[in-house]
Amino acid sequence: MSEPRALSKWLVACATFEWLGMAVWTGGLIIIVAVVIPAVFNSFGMEPGGRFLTRTFDGYNRAVLVSMALMGGALAGRTWLAQAGLPQAQPGRTEAVIFGTMVLVALTIIAWLGPESITLQEEAFAAREEAARKTAYAAFFKVHTVVRALYIMNLGLGIGLMAVKLKSYMRKDA
Repeated sequence: MSEPRALSKWLVACATFEWLGMAVWTGGLIIIVAVVIPAVFNSFGMEPGGRFLTRTFDGYNRAVLVSMALMGGALAGRTWLAQAGLPQAQPGRTEAVIFGTMVLVALTIIAWLGPESITLQEEAFAAREEAARKTAYAAFFKVHTVVRALYIMNLGLGIGLMAVKLKSYMRKDA
């Protein structure tokens, strides 16, 4: 097998891992928002529904970490392929910036705001006095609103990344 052909096979592998990662990252969130959340709140009360969704997002966040690894590894692999003689494999600057931003946003949620939101949610569920409960829920929803906005922002970035990648493929095919 010639070297360019072998490199091309590696490029196909990298692209496959990238698209798999993007499908899990963006598609997972779309399914949670469009299907799971409405089903949970139409089936359970607020507290059991909130706990269920906390576990759902914990699982989603683990899947996002795997997606990050797949996509980051594929980007590194494409950079290596470009240096090894396959220039069309080189990731674009826009692609790298969008992916890096997605990683930073996701890590902010996973490592900082998500755990803080869970703690505040548990405090709200544990509060028995009405005034304490209102205060706890207000604190929870303040952080939860930011977390929700960051998830949606990352979804938009993921869709944008798909568009950038498709545009890049179309330019290389022309």
